Amino acid sequence: MLDIQSLLLNLKRPNLLVKAALYGLDDYNRTIHLRRILGTDRLPKPASAVVKMIEIEQELNTARIEKRATYSVARHVEILVVIMAEAKMLQSTMRPK
Repeated sequence: MLDIQSLLLNLKRPNLLVKAALYGLDDYNRTIHLRRILGTDRLPKPASAVVKMIEIEQELNTARIEKRATYSVARHVEILVVIMAEAKMLQSTMRPK
């Protein structure tokens, strides 16, 4: 969990991307969105999902910084929504009861 927390804490992105992703959180449906993004019927646990999404997001961020023609803002926001939602889910499962 600490490794994932440090990955999330070190994730610094432009405010506009973050704000756009925050708006998408309310509509996040793990079964629909995560399944489509990962292309699988079997959904990973939140920790695994966060790690995978961070890998995808880092590739997108590199494409953004390098101004590649293949970069998609919509895709980037979508991945950030998933990271935020899955991190929130992970955090709620890690709280002591």
